[in-house]
Amino acid sequence: MRKRTLGSTGMDLTEIGLGTWNVGPVWGDVTDHEVKESIHAALDAGANFVDTAEVYGDGRAERLIGDVLDARDDADAIRVATKAAPDEDERHSEAGLRESVEGSRDRLGVETLDLIQLHCPETAAFYEPETFEVLKDLKSEGVLNHAGVSVEKVEEASKAIEYDVVESVQIIFNPLRQRPSERFFERAANEDVGIIVRVPLASGLLADAFDDISDLDEDDHRRIAAEDGVEAGVGRKGGETFAGVPFEVGLAAVDDMRRLVPEGASMAQFTLRWILDHDAVTTVIPGSTTAEHVRENIAAADLEPLSHETHGAVRDVYEKRVYEHVHHRW
Repeated sequence: MRKRTLGSTGMDLTEIGLGTWNVGPVWGDVTDHEVKESIHAALDAGANFVDTAEVYGDGRAERLIGDVLDARDDADAIRVATKAAPDEDERHSEAGLRESVEGSRDRLGVETLDLIQLHCPETAAFYEPETFEVLKDLKSEGVLNHAGVSVEKVEEASKAIEYDVVESVQIIFNPLRQRPSERFFERAANEDVGIIVRVPLASGLLADAFDDISDLDEDDHRRIAAEDGVEAGVGRKGGETFAGVPFEVGLAAVDDMRRLVPEGASMAQFTLRWILDHDAVTTVIPGSTTAEHVRENIAAADLEPLSHETHGAVRDVYEKRVYEHVHHRW
């Protein structure tokens, strides 16, 4: 698989990696074996990047990734990014950051973290320079190689990259969430900041994974968002579940886009290819605990770039169906 360099970090990451948000109760039960199998499947298929967080399964995802790395001969070539959870006030104290870093190092079984990211703190945190000074200190102490942020809003991403220590931004971007490409991507590229795209498949909407609410399990957080409205979902004002798009609106948008999918490709592969057609993007991290789906997602990197006409048609669907619901919120 082709690789792209993550901003100024010098890390060459495969265009598609693996996200591990689904190692946790909000997605339903998943066994350790299934998780490890999916990670091995991604790495065996050519991916060299896994993204996780200390809160995914309350540290479980990190521990299982550490187990996989211990079992592989190519562990030195694999890059793992994790995220530090904010404190109860939704900001990052020095004590909290240091505790997060130490916990992640222990669970992953590494001396130095490849990349630590602030995990979607509230907007005010991005206006507190002392937080980013702590990241610089941790880097100088050798416990992490690089630092970045994971954000809810474009505003937060734009503010974060004013700090030199921030070398990457993880942000939601897909055909149902297009605002980052308008100005932020160009600025990030100009400042040599890498872009990691999260929630690329809009919680399964853009994987064409379901036709109606009955396809979602009772204990799945997506069912709550579908039944009670997007703000009942995960993320600030529900901005992560279904990428912040009301369930029925998302289904209609996917139905409009289905004709654009190249022959022989799935909707998920089409979506990932659409994302990778944006040069500012370094890597995309779809998540799945099904090895077959993991391999299918990674194969999307082999698709030919989509035409300008196709990109225009996707934008038309966005403006017709989705724009009013998401564009100015995040």
